[in-house]
Formats: sequence, structure tokens, C-alpha cells
Amino acid sequence: MSRIRQRAVHTGCLLAALLAVVGLFITNAGVDPHLWLGGLAVAFLVFLAVLDPWLHRRRAAGLATEQHLDAASKALATALHLQWTEECAARGLAERADLLDLHWTATELDVSDRPEAPAGRSDAVVGAFERQPNHRMVLIGEPGSGKSTTAMMLTIGLLDRYLDGAVPVLLPLSTWDPDREDVRTWMTRRLYEDHPALRNTELYGSFTADLLVEQRRVFPILDGLDEIPAARRPDALERIFRAFPPKSPLVLTSRIDEFIDVVSRVGPVPKADVLELHPLDHEEITAYLRAGADPVMAAGWEPIFLHLRTEPDSTLAEVLSIPLMVWLASTVYGLGGNTEPSELLDRTRFPDQKSIQDHLADSLVDRMFGNIEAAYQKRASQAWPRDKARKWLAFLAHQMREHGFRELAWWELRRSVGNAWLALLGALVVGSIGGFGVGWLMAYASTPKLAPVTGLVAGGVVATAALTASSRTFRERTARPRLGVWRSLLVTSAVIGTATGLAFGALYGVSAGLVVGLGLAVATALRFSTASSAELTQPSSPQWTMARDRIAVWTGSLVLGVVFGAAAAMVFGVNRTGMVGLGLSSGLLLGFALSVLHLRWWWFTVARVWLATRQKLPWELVVFLDDARKLGVLRQAGACYQFRHALVQDRLAEKPVPRRAKLPLRQVLIPRAAPSRQ
Repeated sequence: MSRIRQRAVHTGCLLAALLAVVGLFITNAGVDPHLWLGGLAVAFLVFLAVLDPWLHRRRAAGLATEQHLDAASKALATALHLQWTEECAARGLAERADLLDLHWTATELDVSDRPEAPAGRSDAVVGAFERQPNHRMVLIGEPGSGKSTTAMMLTIGLLDRYLDGAVPVLLPLSTWDPDREDVRTWMTRRLYEDHPALRNTELYGSFTADLLVEQRRVFPILDGLDEIPAARRPDALERIFRAFPPKSPLVLTSRIDEFIDVVSRVGPVPKADVLELHPLDHEEITAYLRAGADPVMAAGWEPIFLHLRTEPDSTLAEVLSIPLMVWLASTVYGLGGNTEPSELLDRTRFPDQKSIQDHLADSLVDRMFGNIEAAYQKRASQAWPRDKARKWLAFLAHQMREHGFRELAWWELRRSVGNAWLALLGALVVGSIGGFGVGWLMAYASTPKLAPVTGLVAGGVVATAALTASSRTFRERTARPRLGVWRSLLVTSAVIGTATGLAFGALYGVSAGLVVGLGLAVATALRFSTASSAELTQPSSPQWTMARDRIAVWTGSLVLGVVFGAAAAMVFGVNRTGMVGLGLSSGLLLGFALSVLHLRWWWFTVARVWLATRQKLPWELVVFLDDARKLGVLRQAGACYQFRHALVQDRLAEKPVPRRAKLPLRQVLIPRAAPSRQ
């Protein structure tokens, strides 16, 4: 539903709950409680009918129209622009893009069917793309050469100029399995996953992402062809050719050797310019390092600058010609400390390129964590202990590499403790909470002898529901919107509220049935509206996606707490003033247990606490990951985190980690081969 209608539902639910409670206190003034609560229930259902998007089926259930797709395209472009602009600023590109301008030429390799394209630089990549007759481009280069950064800058540049037409969507090819789904199906799924508001049938119609892909209102910027397993790579490229023929816009990135291999089997990308990113020369390296250092630190770089001028073909010069490495060197030694950049000239300690690269990757973690100055400069919440931070990051990196993934999605942390064990643990905890809430209330009610039995039964029901919910949660989530009658705000709330109200009314009287029925109708409507996707313009982030789940949990808990408090006053509260508070407390416990069953936040929390007790991860995991991003060790891509580069992840993963827990994190994005300051 739209944001205005969503807020209206929230306001109406709150008002209905308050009026129900107020009604309990004015009955002594001669107001019939049955009449008050009955009228309030009818008014609330009429209110839902006015706001229910499903009832407007002519708009909500039909296929997205041209107007819907135009609105979705513009909103998607806005969301993507905000997302990648924020990430660009977080990586420092907005501040220093002019200091390290990558350059390319048309490749001399026999991998293109087009005439040689003119040379260019990363600050002009948008113009190069727009001048290309078919808007098709392939960026190739060595690891760390800046392919992914250039692709991101191209995406931002095109979104800056977007007015209408096709929207550029940057996607990681590592998340696509050509054996399981077509590339268009994969793109559609990713759009729904990354932008759940595309399911908003009220604003954008139904099957919006499907039609955006089908009608070529979006075009892909596919990052990391080399991340697809070698055996599947030829088939993947052929599928891309078929899905995006020569007249369709397309951007690909790949490492050089992998691209040569696949082109030798499949053939060149039709009608595309193949541009090869080149290493930096010593003047560019010197300018970048000098500009990023204060006067004192710049003096420490002078031996390196002299070495680059006198020995341009040395091992160190080759390493620093890679944009990723020069960014790492600038970051590592820019913080000061007891070491100087001149240590890189020690050929005994650093005999080859790998030793230098490993040292810089190790130093990134060692210098950023446990460093109060770095935490202050980067606005991190605290200076995390260096040894513990390395251990936690190594655990994540090791598990991610073991399963071939390059992204950490917070909701997939549950996989680290195994599906069966996590489901049992989560069901036991949530069943205990719900059972205790019911048993606690019954212990002070009119039938205290039944409290243990009632609590056990309620706990067993909640635990069973949790086990069922966990099995559904672990399955692949459907991407398409569901348009059946159970997506109706009115019908769902009315049926659940009426059924429960009738049951309570038969047991405890009409007033109790009206209170409980109305309360559950309010809770259902509130849950529906908090889970409903609103506009697309909110960029995705780990904090935002997690906050949506938390809001659903606490609003549901609060409403059920009010319901139980009111019901306790109606049923058991005759001349017992403490029953309202007890009912409220018990309702909060049961409401929490029922609210978390189908939410990813709960299963993430169970996994996080379990791993923290085993000292695999910190207790404040979300804060730690966000600080690691601020410190430059991680980066954010939508709702997920990645290591800054595959080199950093692989280096951390080299140290052995106990194999007691596996973490098959969901592969969503690939490692980006470029540093933050490229």
C-alpha cells in the first residue's frame, strides 16, 4: 500500500486500541460495554474496507499498465541513485575521484567484433557508453584494476542523467546459476529481492519487475563474469547473448584471462566495445599518495617515490600500479603509527608481489581495529579489540570462502548453526516465552490449577508453529506478489478477529469476545501494514531491512499486550485491580512469541546469540559490521555487506578456523575488484 494509506492504517489501529481500553473505564457511567465495543468493531472494519487496496482490484490485481511501469521505473531509478551515491561516498570516491582516474584503451586481444574504441578515463565512462552506437561495453582488467568501481561510477552517472527510458541496474553475476534459471528470471528475482516495494500492487500493479525486464525498461550492468564457475561460464555467456541481443544495452566486467578463455569458446560479445583497464604509472601513484597524506606523512613516502622513478619495473612498482594496492597503501600508512612506508623497500621481507599484497591486506585490519584515532576519524562507534576483530572477520571470511560466496546477508546468518538445530533452538525459546505468558496469566485467574497445563499446551502450540514457520523461512522465498483474497486487509483481519472473538465469547462472555476479537483484528491489520511494501524511493540497507522486521515484532507485541490486558480486566478483573497489568505483561510475552514466528529478525537473533556465546562473533554484531564498513574493511551493497575486496577476504580466510559451525551465507553480490578510492 502507499505510504499515506500505510500511516492511516497505523493511526486507525492505535486509535481503535485506545478506544477499546477507554471503553472499559466508561462503562460505569452507564454506557453498555457490548454496544460500545460492538460499534467500535464495526467502525474499525468499515475503516479497513475504505483503506484496503485489495478491494480496488481493478488497480491492484491487474497487470501493471504503462503508467504503472513509468512510475516504477522512475522510483527505481531514484532508489538506485540514492543507494549507489551513498556507497560511493562511503568508499571515498566522491572526495578523491579526481586523484586516481583510471584509464583504458581498446584491447589488443582478439576478443571483440567491433573496430577499436577510443581510449578514455573513468571520469568519462558515461560519455563513452553513450557514444557507443549500441550502448554495449565490456570492461576487462587484472584483479584490483578498478572494473567494479568503474561499473559503479557508470551506474551513478547514468542515473544522474536519467529522465526516462531504461534504468541501469548493477547486478553481481556470482549470484546467478545458469543451470537453474534463465538470466531474465534471475534479474526479475533480484529486482524483487533487492526492491520489495515492486510488489506494491496498489502503486505499480502486479508482476511489475517481470514486465520491467520483459519490456527492457531496465538494462543490466553485469559485474564479474569471472565469478561464475569456469564450467558454467560458456553457457552463461551464451544465455546472456540470447537474452540481450546486439541492439540491447549491456555492460559486462571480467578479469582478462577468464574473458579470453570464454570468448575462445563462445565468441565475442556482439556489437560491444571491449575496453581494457591499464595499470597506473608512477606519476599517478605519486600524486595519489602525496595528496592523501599530511606534510609529515608525505615526507615518509619520499623513499617510495624515488624508488618508483628509478626502478619503474620493480616488484613494488608493479604492486602499486594496481589501484587496489595503492589505495590499501594510502589507507594503511595514512594512519601513522610505528611503521613507515619505506618498510616496503625491504626485499628480504617482501621478495615478491604476493608478500607485499598479503602485508597490505593484513595491515588494513590491524591498523583499523584497536586504533582510537582511526575509530574517531571514521566515526566508528568504538575501537574494537584488534585480535577479536580479526578472529570474527576471519570466521566470516573462512565460511564464505568455503561455500564460494562473496556476500554476507544478515538474515542468512541462521545457516551458521544448521537449519534443524536452529529451528529447534528458536522454537524452544519462543515456545517457552509464549507458554510462560499464558501460564502466568492463568495462575492468577479463576482457574490457577490449570495454569501449568494451559502454559504447556500454549507453549507447545507456539513451538510447533515456530517449527513450521522455520521450515518455510528456510525455503526459497517467492518473489512474486500474491493477489488472492488472503492478501485483503479487511478479509484477513475480519476472519481472524471474528473466529477468535467467537471462541472467547463462548467461554467468557460477549464483552471478552469483543475485546479479544477486536484486538486480534487490530493486530492483524497492523502486521499487514507494517509488512506491506511502500514506495521504492527508500534505498535498501541492512539497518533498514532489519528495522522493518523489528517494527513488526514490537507493534504486534504491543497490540496483543493491550488486548490481553483488556481481556484480563473483562474476564478476571472483577474487583481485582492487578489483572490489567498482569494481562498486559502476559500479552506482551505471547504477542512477542506470535509476532516473531515468520520474521527473519528472530532467526537471525537466535543465530547471533548462539554464535556470540561460542565467541565466534561479537554480541553487538550489527554494530560491529557497520563499524567495519566505516573503517573500510567491509562495504555495503544494498541490504548486504561484502569484504572490501576478495584479496582481503581470502587473506583473512587463510588462517584456520574451528569447523564447528558452517556458514553458507546467501550469495547475493560478488566481490568488487576495485578499491574505495578509485
